[in-house]
Order: sequence, then C-alpha cells, then structure tokens
Amino acid sequence: MSIETSEKPVVNRAKFATGLGVLTATLGSAVGLGNIWKFPYLAGSNGGAAFLLVYIVCMLLIGIPVMISELTMGRAARSNAIATMQKLAPKKQPWWLIGAAGVISAFLIMAFYSEVAAWVFAYIFKAIQGGILSTDPEVTTGAFNGLVTNPGSSLIWQWIDLAVVGFIILLGVNKGIEGATKRLMPILLALLILVGVRSITLPGAGEGLEFLFKPDFSKLTAATFLVAMGLAFFKLSVGMGTMITYGSYFRDDQDIPGTAIRVAFSDLAVSLLAGIAIFPAVFAFGYEPNSGPSLLFLTIPSVFASMPLGNFFMVIFFLLTAIASIGAQISLVEVPVAFLEEKFNMSRKMATLTTIIGIALFGSLAALSSSTLADVKVFGMTFFDLFDYTTSNILLPLGGLFIAIFISWVWGYKKIENAISNNGSLSNQRVIKILYWSLLVVTPILITIVLLNGLKIIQ
Repeated sequence: MSIETSEKPVVNRAKFATGLGVLTATLGSAVGLGNIWKFPYLAGSNGGAAFLLVYIVCMLLIGIPVMISELTMGRAARSNAIATMQKLAPKKQPWWLIGAAGVISAFLIMAFYSEVAAWVFAYIFKAIQGGILSTDPEVTTGAFNGLVTNPGSSLIWQWIDLAVVGFIILLGVNKGIEGATKRLMPILLALLILVGVRSITLPGAGEGLEFLFKPDFSKLTAATFLVAMGLAFFKLSVGMGTMITYGSYFRDDQDIPGTAIRVAFSDLAVSLLAGIAIFPAVFAFGYEPNSGPSLLFLTIPSVFASMPLGNFFMVIFFLLTAIASIGAQISLVEVPVAFLEEKFNMSRKMATLTTIIGIALFGSLAALSSSTLADVKVFGMTFFDLFDYTTSNILLPLGGLFIAIFISWVWGYKKIENAISNNGSLSNQRVIKILYWSLLVVTPILITIVLLNGLKIIQ
C-alpha cells in the first residue's frame, strides 16, 4: 500500500532566519516538560544516578545519531514527515510508514502532554492565590489531587494550553516558532538556576544530590534501559516526525551534527538543573523520590515555601515551566500541521485549527483519566498512561530503529556524506564515518535488544 503525494511545491518553503534561531527552535523542541517534569520522576522511580548514566548512554549511542538522521532527511526533502520519506525512498517501497508513525506519535504525545501542561498553567494561578505554598506534604498532595480529579478544571486548562500553542503556530515559522523560542529559552535557564541554588541550600539537601549523582547499580533492571531509551527519544523529540519537520526549515549552510550535539548536551544540562532543583527538596521535606508524575507539583511549592519572597518566585517558576512546555508543544503540533498543509493543500490557519481540535477531542481521554475515566483501563492502564507508554516505549523507539536502518542501509553513505558535509563545504569526515557506522550497526542493535527485552520477547 502507498499513498500518492499532492503536496504544495516547497520551492519557497519557510526557513529559520538565523543560525541562532535554528539552535533555539530545535532546543526549544527538545527542552520542555520532558526535562522539568518527566526526567525527575523517571529518575526518581528508577534509581537516580544509575538511571542518569543509562540515559546518557542512550542519548549518545541512540538519541543523537537518530536526531542527526532526522534533521538531515528533513532538510534534504524540505517536506513534512510523510512526504520526506516518500521523496527520499526508492519508489514503491513503503518507507512513508515511518513518517506516518511519526505523525501519529506526535498526535498521541500531545494528547497527554497537553494535560500535563494544563496542570502547569493551573499551578500558575494556584501560586498567585498562595494556597499551595507549604512544606506540608498533605497540603501539596491535596492541592494536586484536587486539580487532577476535577474533570472540569482538567478540560478547561487543557483547552487554554492548546489555544496558546495554536496561536503561536498560526504565526508561522519565523514569527511564531523561531521568535517565541529565541525569547523564552534564556528565561527558562535563568529561573531554573535560581531554583536549583535555593534547593541545594536546604537542610538535608545533600542526600538528594547523592541520590542524583552517586550511582547504585543494584537498582538497575532490564526495564530501566527501555525507560531510559524512551526518555531519550521523548526528550530529544526524535522518532515522532518533529526533527524531520524542523530539519525541513533548516538553512542550507547549517552544521547539522554540531547543532544536534549542542542541543542534546544543552538538553541534558537542563535536565540536571531540574534534578538539582527537585531532588534535594524531595529528601529535605520527606517526599518519596518515586512519587511518579506528581513529583514536580509536590516538591516545588515546598522549596519556595522555605525562601524569602517564595510565592513570587513560585509564580515565576510555574510560568517558566509553562514556557518550556509551549516550546515542545509547538514542535509536536507542527508535525501534523505541516502534513495537513502540504498533503491536503490546507491553509496554515485551517491545518492548525483542525489539529488543535483533534488533539482537544482525543486529549480529553487523558485529561479525564484521574476523574471521570479513572476506572476505564486498556491493558491495565488509564488513557493517560496508555498514550505515554505506547509512544515512549513502542512507537518512538520503533520509529528511531527504522530511521537508522533507512538512512544507513537504503539512503547510503554517499548521500549521508553529501548532506551532512553540506556538499563538501564542512570538513567533518570523521564525524560522518562515526555516525554512519553507528547507524549501520550499533544503534539498530541496541534499540532492538532493548525493545525485545521490554516487550518480554527476550529476557
């Protein structure tokens, strides 16, 4: 089965205007709630420092090579995720399914990610009201549970979040995506540093830093490797069509490997800052590091309750977290928007509206997973957990696996060399060779082993 292309010509396709814009937009895609919300709670549930080391290995051997591949293919085709695979693959071979899986993944991720972002938006106003500023676990736990178990609040805040994201998408590539991320990323980093400095000065903070940086390998399990790989894909926005789409907006002279490496290590640094902000507080105030998705919302109010002008800084913190979520959501929504624009000749306004409404309808299943639909389980999981597990542990790794196979085995070394060296203008042969052999052998083998183990096919 194949689908015919009818995309708009891409001769005048929009591009990021500056090299800094490329870096900040791509980093804005990678940095988000995956760093501030997901990394801390997964690290807390999987052994802390030992999990961190496994994550770094997955980032180096799997995440970065797949990111470079996606950016390279996107720039080469100058199209959406599905059309990119159609243009680059030999005729009548169904590699377009990789792009289709990416579009589906981006949509499913937004279904639950937009609900987490909704919690963040709600907490901005909770912080303004001052009711969550407390070091008492019962107060912070009660505030969070009260939010997620209220179906009306869950839906309304999710819709507000989607409206903000849709508005920025409507502004387009330069004014919307590039403009927003260039202005918001520095604010994110400055405020994270501020919170981290306060957290490590709390009494008992040393135990939290030890948890984050002193590995205990006895806590590692086979499932840890699958979780770490899924997080690497989620945090770096690979396997979901995002980097293919963003690559299609890259300048012709952009150094793709250099950009990918800077983004990956910057993303890691932000995750570590989030860990430093959260784990000392976890141990200082008696929370459990394995508290799950609620960890951020339980601990951060306690940090600010113990510092001067705490309520003011807590408002700023949740504002920054909302900013981080918006950057990542923009990149996710851009994947189906670009596809609808080019495949069905939709205007950007109509493509954005269609996508946002679709996410709102589907995302309501995740939004109601702790209230109205709490007892509805699929494979033993709520819709929120199902969307998260399916994308992070199955669809994204599978997408990464087939992208690695395609670019190394089908596209081949010569095309990779020409594309990544910018037709010979960059002297990066050693990087290209390392990347090629990684994609040819190392990355596919590692992804396959971890996937088979996680699916209990091999033990």
